[in-house]
Amino acid sequence: MPSFKIQTKIGASMPFVWSQFNEALLKKISPPFPQVNIQRFDGCKTGDLVILEINLLLIRVIWSSKIIYDQQDSKQSVFIDEGIQVPFGINLWKHEHSIIKIDESRCYIQDFITYKTSNVFLDMILFPFLWGMIFYRKPFYQKYLTNRN
Repeated sequence: MPSFKIQTKIGASMPFVWSQFNEALLKKISPPFPQVNIQRFDGCKTGDLVILEINLLLIRVIWSSKIIYDQQDSKQSVFIDEGIQVPFGINLWKHEHSIIKIDESRCYIQDFITYKTSNVFLDMILFPFLWGMIFYRKPFYQKYLTNRN
């Protein structure tokens, strides 16, 4: 099953970054193509739903996920979303979002993705697109979440 991890260093405290994980941030970190419309965003707590409509020019697809786990302590905040309805032949999608404290004024955002399609060939074809979709977020995380003192 393919998986990958992308880590982004942020110049802000872990509690501040956690407080900014909301619908507004999701809009800011979404790529210009394909266009993403947020249909529903309940939050980042267990049981919450996130439903996105992805506009691929000629077709629109729905990507919905449910938050299956969340936990916060003094060292990290974590939530995991699992795909309910996922396009592109993806049968399994799990995205672990972690905000990991470095010190009082810095943290990492870590995205750990696991996915599976119906065959290895499709897994390999989708990998660069899925990796790129998450990697695209790095500069926006830094721009919108770094403290500007």
